[in-house]
Amino acid sequence: MDKLRPAPSHLKSDVWQHFGFSEDTEGVVDKSHTVCKVCSAKFKYFGNTTNMKKHITRFHSELEKQHSLPITNTPGYIQRTLDQVAKLPPNSEKAKRITRSVAGFIAKDLRPYSVVENQGFRTMLQVLEPRYTLPSRRYFSETAVPALYSECKDHILESLSNTDRVAITCDAWTSITTESYVTITAHYITDEWKLAACVLQTRAMSESHTGANIAELLHNVSDEWKIRNKDLVLVSDNASNMAVAAQLGKFSHVRCYAHTLNLASQRALKLPSVSRLLGRVRRIATFFHRSAIANHQLKEKQKQLNLPSHKLKSDVITRWNSAYEMLERFLEQQPAVCAALLSQEVRKGAAEIFTLTESDISCSEDVITALKPMKDATLLMSEESSPTACLIAPLHAKLIQDMKENTEEKSVMIREIKRVICEDLSKRYTTDQETSLLNKCASLDPRFKALPFLSKEKREETYKTLITEASSLQEEVPDNLEDSTVKEANISVSPQPEVTELQDDCPTTSKGRASFLLHNLLGQTFSDASDTPYHQSPSALVEEEMTRYCSTPPLSLTEDPLNWWHVNKVSFPVLSKMAKRYLCIPATSVSAERVFSTAGDIVTAQRSTLTSEHVDQLLFLHKNLVL
Repeated sequence: MDKLRPAPSHLKSDVWQHFGFSEDTEGVVDKSHTVCKVCSAKFKYFGNTTNMKKHITRFHSELEKQHSLPITNTPGYIQRTLDQVAKLPPNSEKAKRITRSVAGFIAKDLRPYSVVENQGFRTMLQVLEPRYTLPSRRYFSETAVPALYSECKDHILESLSNTDRVAITCDAWTSITTESYVTITAHYITDEWKLAACVLQTRAMSESHTGANIAELLHNVSDEWKIRNKDLVLVSDNASNMAVAAQLGKFSHVRCYAHTLNLASQRALKLPSVSRLLGRVRRIATFFHRSAIANHQLKEKQKQLNLPSHKLKSDVITRWNSAYEMLERFLEQQPAVCAALLSQEVRKGAAEIFTLTESDISCSEDVITALKPMKDATLLMSEESSPTACLIAPLHAKLIQDMKENTEEKSVMIREIKRVICEDLSKRYTTDQETSLLNKCASLDPRFKALPFLSKEKREETYKTLITEASSLQEEVPDNLEDSTVKEANISVSPQPEVTELQDDCPTTSKGRASFLLHNLLGQTFSDASDTPYHQSPSALVEEEMTRYCSTPPLSLTEDPLNWWHVNKVSFPVLSKMAKRYLCIPATSVSAERVFSTAGDIVTAQRSTLTSEHVDQLLFLHKNLVL
């Protein structure tokens, strides 16, 4: 076997530290090829080190040494080493793109800043781009991520400046470090009639959460994001301090409908019969969670009975739908649960076994039946991709109607649950300001514009209020823009019949001849009726639009109302602006509450020293950054 002989001493390049020549058993050295000492790779030797340097850079970059060797007698001229040639300058475009990508990775995937110090992450980057030098953790926390935040913030500011109205949601939460934060999100409709939502800020609030302090915070937010003149609508939970903040800040206020559904459903769950049932099911679910033997037997019975391999769920006191899901999962797995509880293995190791009677099973089914509409309504209202405030009025009326006590209902538990929910829902959304806003939202949704859930008087009042508000907005439009709007509406809604060109020959009939001569004589002086500006008062214009809007067929419930307005915005130029103002309002503050769970992944016990500024930047980028 050939052995490796080091390079002769007259070969001075550093690269020869890792290369030599092969020597056969007879002592003959092959100087036509060089051999890598690390991986034994063999290269043709042409009297230079180019191939060897490329090999080191590509496969053994960790062996590169930082030396400067003079290659010429010119004073001040220093030869660039392998390391200097290979590394990307920090200000190069490629290095900037990689650094920005790493910063986006940290924010978007909720990674700690320390990830840039992890050996696995650094090795991965070294393999992907050996020439890139990863900046320090401090650089990302103090420079790269803040720069990305500023860039994204400028984009959000530009988008907000192009909209007429912004709705904001507001909610407070406490981190694992017992620091109080307030998260604010914004909702608006873009020029392309797409519903847009973004997190504006998550700021620490050490002051008491009084209505006055929250109102001041909201004003500061509106000033920072330049939306003070966007006719803000505040969507929040039913807390009294939020109502006071809306009043002091002079914001239109909508109470979160998901919170309203939660309050009504929680009342139903507190009924003595329902509460006892939940306690029994909770006890069984907890038993299977704590017992490895019982959990194993449950899996075996699921296989034998061809049931889904689902674990039993436990409820959370603050979320009513968790109790619903606990009962639903128990009923799904009830055959497997009963079989597991009757097995010898489980009975042998358990001191006490809890089971449900046939009556309990029947009551569980009744609870699911009674609460199903509330569950569906909660899921519907939690959507963020389509308008939801327009759903509150029709859905609220429908739920109250369905929950009214039905004497024909045989189940006592169902009747009791419906009675309690109906009483609670009937107390919500009773103020004139709130009902007026919600009715206008529904009327501007082409699916519900007929407002069948209202009396005739209420419908007419809603339409009249909408016409008055639209007229006042129309009066603010410049005259030239108003004339063009009227002309566009007339052309698009009532297109004129196509006029054929007049022939050179005069018509033979008397009536046709007169029209021909009149056009030749006065045609250039008097334009056609379709070209004559038609001036209407703003009120008359809006009334005419409203009449046409109400006469069009209602949109199917499966269709997108924003897409309908996008198609028909020219036909209804004034009402389409009103639709943008009202359909952007969310029905819930879920978007702000969803930030809480995200924040729990950022402010953890291992990352409890994060400053509030870093928390704000990371949450902002996680929700808003588009990679």
